Amino acid sequence: MARLLPLFPLNLVVFPHEKLNLHIFEPRYRQLVRDCLEQGITFGIPPFLGNTLGELGTEMRLLSVEQTYTSGEMDIRTQAVRVFRINKFFREAPGKLYAAGQVEDVAQDDEPDPLLRDIISQQVRQLYEALGLRKLLLELSPDYRIFDVAHHVGFSPEQEYQLLATTSEQERQEMLREHLDTILPVVLETERLKERVRLNGHFKNLQPPSF
Repeated sequence: MARLLPLFPLNLVVFPHEKLNLHIFEPRYRQLVRDCLEQGITFGIPPFLGNTLGELGTEMRLLSVEQTYTSGEMDIRTQAVRVFRINKFFREAPGKLYAAGQVEDVAQDDEPDPLLRDIISQQVRQLYEALGLRKLLLELSPDYRIFDVAHHVGFSPEQEYQLLATTSEQERQEMLREHLDTILPVVLETERLKERVRLNGHFKNLQPPSF
């Protein structure tokens, strides 16, 4: 069902359930935050990539205003709720400074493929350990979804948008597995090269061969 949703375009992709902290300084978005506080409304973040506003976006809920400055600027905490599609874009919502869109929710199939999840979990573990991201690895829930790791596997913003546009968890799993198949060997080889560079010039205790 179509509805009017305030919009806050940004040059990033936000995934469902993601928490996002923002510094608000433009008057139109300060007005938007005030409306969220006073009316309990949500707003949407459609990605603005390559000078183009995406037709898909992510609906956000305001969690808190952490700080308000004397200038009127604000630090806020938000959390992503769901994916939507923009049917019609308005540069200004009725009587407001900020943009809005006639939007509809995008249904999701969140059922994963258990076998693919096991394969991807091993690949993600290898990647995170190679990159020294052990903290992220420890924080990863056993029943994680692809959206939960998508910002930490080397996707470009355009690839992240493609992932956002994919409505099936199993298709998202396939996308991530193919991506990891491509980048993981490169990352592992790069780390091995860095290790060899670090060892170069050190005194080595090597056993010569016996003839």
